[in-house]
Amino acid sequence: MNAINDQLSLAPLGAGDLIDRAVRMYRQHFFTLIRIAAPPVLLSALGSTITTIAFREISATGSDIRLALYVFLLLGGGAITICGSLFSVIVIGGATRNLVAHLLSNEPVSARATYRAVKERFWSLLGGSILVALWLGLAAGIASMGGGMVFWFVAIASFVLSSISPWVTGIVVAIGTIAATVLGVCLFFLMAGRVAYVPQAIMVEGRTVSGAIARSFGLASGNVRRLMAMTLFTTFATYSALMLLIIPLGWYGYLNGVDISPFSRFEQPAWYAIGYEVIWQCSHILLAPIWMLGLSLLYVDERVRHEGYDVELMASRELPEMPKLPGVISPFAPALVTGRAPRFVPPPPGQMNTGSVLGLS
Repeated sequence: MNAINDQLSLAPLGAGDLIDRAVRMYRQHFFTLIRIAAPPVLLSALGSTITTIAFREISATGSDIRLALYVFLLLGGGAITICGSLFSVIVIGGATRNLVAHLLSNEPVSARATYRAVKERFWSLLGGSILVALWLGLAAGIASMGGGMVFWFVAIASFVLSSISPWVTGIVVAIGTIAATVLGVCLFFLMAGRVAYVPQAIMVEGRTVSGAIARSFGLASGNVRRLMAMTLFTTFATYSALMLLIIPLGWYGYLNGVDISPFSRFEQPAWYAIGYEVIWQCSHILLAPIWMLGLSLLYVDERVRHEGYDVELMASRELPEMPKLPGVISPFAPALVTGRAPRFVPPPPGQMNTGSVLGLS
């Protein structure tokens, strides 16, 4: 077992350590992780490209038949994009199972193992991903309402203070805008973090969709700051990669008379808009594995913190599998469940022990 795996499984990780482990594993398994992350991103890229073309042509066409066709393409492209996003959540579950198997027995990280695991529990992962998407939509709505309420209070205060001093008004607006943004972001991650481990619970622990949601809610306490740090790092890295990749396209467009300002997106030619979308998705392909690894490592770390999962991992490495006794169903799941999670069935009332704690009468 290499040093990275030993350090990963034996020590709880802070936000910086979590990002560091994700980046190190990303560098170690770069091409494999790209192959794992590419299919859902390519699916989203296809939907985004279709949506971009249809949206631009709707306002330019004068034919009713073409208008109906572009509306249909717009809806179809949006559906494909949503499917790609759901597929990304599904692949995270398969990647987490592959990661835990890598920690247990040093199995190689491979795209085949990841997608084979996804195939085994695809429908459960799909149902869990849909519920996660709905919950994230609810979280975004509540976060927007919370930030909007603060912003409206700031707007009223700035209107009252406008007669006193424009400087005071500007300071109040700036502070209030920052406060509204921070409140909205905190509310979103406070809710979104509760469902961060649904695909992992399905794949690693063999739980049903409802059981995985309950498991994620119970396991996700205290992960808000680390989840925010992962999101901030991944977003910054994605936009940095986008800027590096978009510079050649911007130079070429500028030399051909294209206004590359973001405020003139709808006036830009179709080839430039499509090229921008393709480059955006390419940057996402490069950085999606870090997000995927980060959530997987965060799940393992939460179990290390709350349940001594590192002890389970070490025991599973060193000890043989617990024998299965006839008529006995253990309430304790192994470190990596091979099927569905075992369901604990209590013994019949007539067979329950009524003696002392040691079973002595």
